[in-house]
Amino acid sequence: MSGAAGVSAELSAQLSEDILLEVRDLRISFASGRSLLAAVDGVDFRVAAGETLALLGESGCGKSATALGLLRLLPAAGRMPGGEVLFDGRDLLALPEAEMRGVRGGGMAMIFQEPATSLNPVLTVGHQIGEVLERHLGLAGQAARVRALELLAAVGIADAERRLGEYPFQLSGGMKQRVMIAVALAGNPRLLIADEPTTALDVTIQAQILELLRRLQRERAMGMLLITHDLGVVAQMATRVAVMYAGQIVEEAPREVFFSAARHPYTQKLFAALPDLARRGGRLETIPGQVPPLAEMPSGCRFASRCEHAWELCRQQEPQGRQVALGHRLRCHLDRLPDAPGGRLAAPAAAGEAALAPGAPLLEVQDLRVHFPIRRGILQRTVGHVRAVDGVSLELARGRTLALVGESGCGKTTVGKAILQLIAASGGSVRLLGQELGGVSGKARRPLRRRMQMIFQDPFASLNPRMAVGEIIGEGMSALRIDMHRQGRAAAIAAVLRQVGLEDAAAGRYPHEFSGGQRQRIAIARALAVQPDLVICDEPTSALDVSVQAQILNLLGTLQAELGLAYLFITHNFAVVDHLAHEVAVMYLGRIVERGSVDDVLRSPQHPYTRALLSAVPSARLDEQPEFIRLPGETPSPANPPAGCHFHPRCRHASAACRERYPETTTLSSTHTVRCHLHS
Repeated sequence: MSGAAGVSAELSAQLSEDILLEVRDLRISFASGRSLLAAVDGVDFRVAAGETLALLGESGCGKSATALGLLRLLPAAGRMPGGEVLFDGRDLLALPEAEMRGVRGGGMAMIFQEPATSLNPVLTVGHQIGEVLERHLGLAGQAARVRALELLAAVGIADAERRLGEYPFQLSGGMKQRVMIAVALAGNPRLLIADEPTTALDVTIQAQILELLRRLQRERAMGMLLITHDLGVVAQMATRVAVMYAGQIVEEAPREVFFSAARHPYTQKLFAALPDLARRGGRLETIPGQVPPLAEMPSGCRFASRCEHAWELCRQQEPQGRQVALGHRLRCHLDRLPDAPGGRLAAPAAAGEAALAPGAPLLEVQDLRVHFPIRRGILQRTVGHVRAVDGVSLELARGRTLALVGESGCGKTTVGKAILQLIAASGGSVRLLGQELGGVSGKARRPLRRRMQMIFQDPFASLNPRMAVGEIIGEGMSALRIDMHRQGRAAAIAAVLRQVGLEDAAAGRYPHEFSGGQRQRIAIARALAVQPDLVICDEPTSALDVSVQAQILNLLGTLQAELGLAYLFITHNFAVVDHLAHEVAVMYLGRIVERGSVDDVLRSPQHPYTRALLSAVPSARLDEQPEFIRLPGETPSPANPPAGCHFHPRCRHASAACRERYPETTTLSSTHTVRCHLHS
């Protein structure tokens, strides 16, 4: 994959005079009662034609508020008490709303984070693109249809004629994001604002979307403001990077300088929190505390309470932004301290990968199948089956982590739920501690129910908002009839809260009173409360910032070392897999196509699908950008999988044998197996 992000440094210098957007001292506040709380406080930046400025930072730093403010799309409580937003020489904050409607979509357009909620569910794709074409280009009828087809083709949607008449719910996540990009491009904007455009997408779809954005930017010489918290995406896309913290830009630098000589302690902490091969199995650097709430902004440096290098001046006086090198601006007092730290903060020493050798299997899964019936007609007769899981076998020992990876829809979560008996299996065997879980009564299964628990992807959705944290944690104890008097249960809840790094007082509070990382700790505490042996983790860090992700990964590693927990870790984040897992199983269309140790699969992948997945992973190192292997087409439907090897329609190495029969398992070594005719 190309590491050239947007434009080169030379071209950036040539384009520096063609400034599309200039933001000066932008201030955004939100009304709370009779007071105004500042969310964006004195932000300055520029975006030139053909370049990409990445706006980076944790959730709550003000990135999305800044983007919405540029387009004057703030919610009702939003206020813009000061600043200028100059676009093509006009101050957008001074324009009447009638003129501003011409700028939105025409001069500047925005790709929102979640296309499923940004696209109108009751209007067809063609209708939604047509609205923009009519508003900004005056196109209607056949002319608008022809242009809409051109836009869908430009964003890589096959069979555009059919897709124009479809609704958003009929499209996959990647296709919805492509339609969102087509809608944004319909008015021929000169500046594109992309707010976390790939956060919810698989790595393969993410790579395609980023490649698409680069190509469209190159063809149209668009400026781009890219909002993200993914340093890998920044490494691929950005020309310049601005780091935002608590409503202020604390560091801004060209991409190469940012990745080689970042100077603000917050920026350095973000780098140190990334999972890295050198720290596999060890503890990741974390940032203590959290972004200060709007009502409690400190008077000095806003990062001082979380900075290990803060000194007296940091707490007394707010630092001002200043240029420390050509194109490199910094808002920090540390350069004034005689013994201020220089260079990258040191990472913690690696603890080394867990030395636990695989023992007797805790979990044994043999030929697990989950087929959902397809029913049609008045009598709802079964006319087929969705083969969500189609013959999965795996083993997991105590104290070990098996990562289950693959694209959305491949059956990973269904495997986890079927193991826990939350979904009835259509066939196969699931044994925990040597005892069969399937086909037995709930009463017979109850003694084993406490031995296995699940941590879900979205802790806010999985925690009951009407129950206090203590009740949520104690609910599992009651449901599984763990015999304990009231005082003993309260002590047990307090102990498990301390175990996940929360105070005893958290038991009396409600989920909405906690941050995202704290809610995930509560979800982990709920799972641990019944003392399980096996924990199934379903994307537990996908919605978290990199700093909070590091805290959760450290916690999971510590709990495994102390309690001997086994984890089935469902994810599409390969950096997390590399850091936490011992073994990896790669799924495609309901079946495991490759399995082995972390080194086997990530360092020496043998299945073409595994290689394609790994090639799509963005690296946060400029010298490690792999060449992207584009997979043609989309993942086939599990209701009608292709004959032979399910992957052959998308595989560049497919042969006649691949089209005729599914490959058997080939053992490459004592720890590495693959299902591919290339190795049979």
